[in-house]
Amino acid sequence: MASAREELEKDLEEVKELLKKATRKRTHDVLMAEKYKLEMEIKNQPPPKLKEDTTEEEKPPAGGYTVKINSYGWDQSDKFVKIYITLNGVQQLPAENVQVHFTERSFDLLVKNLNGKNYSMTFNNLLKPISVEGSSRKIKTDMILILCRKKREEKWDCLTQVEKESKEKEKASYDTSDPGEGLMNLLKKMYAEGDDEMKRTINKAWVESREKQGKRDMPLDI
Repeated sequence: MASAREELEKDLEEVKELLKKATRKRTHDVLMAEKYKLEMEIKNQPPPKLKEDTTEEEKPPAGGYTVKINSYGWDQSDKFVKIYITLNGVQQLPAENVQVHFTERSFDLLVKNLNGKNYSMTFNNLLKPISVEGSSRKIKTDMILILCRKKREEKWDCLTQVEKESKEKEKASYDTSDPGEGLMNLLKKMYAEGDDEMKRTINKAWVESREKQGKRDMPLDI
């Protein structure tokens, strides 16, 4: 799932694109104000975590702390989806200490007693079915490679159904194939989230735009 910083950066890119298409001065001014606001919010965000970062749970289970693995990389071939997990020194463990349980739409990884800690990762609702029998794991220097065997040799756009639904929802909300519709969606979002001054500015820009088109006054109805 995207972090707050990533979401703000996406919003900023959206505003920049709409600025290129804005033709009304007041609309341009509103977008510039939103651009400045987003840039300040991004500046105040904490720096992103390094990929090797993990999060320790507050209470240790029997046998030591369990650390939830949050960072990974992935790619794919025609036959496999490959997940790369960095764990320093994992190659020194006995093979039975690195366990992976596969189902058709999920997998669970458990690494036992690595430097006195356990490590776990769970992926549920994979984007497409995988072959349990054909899936496996490999232990490399400071890395675990999870190999999920595709049931059908087709491209995966993401790893899970949740990621897919999130991307589709975002695309539907901010589709800029129609510049006017994309601008209106952003203005509605800015109006809903803005303070009183922002709402007055947007309403004024809307009314003046309608007046110039020779139509009756119509405040932004959001």
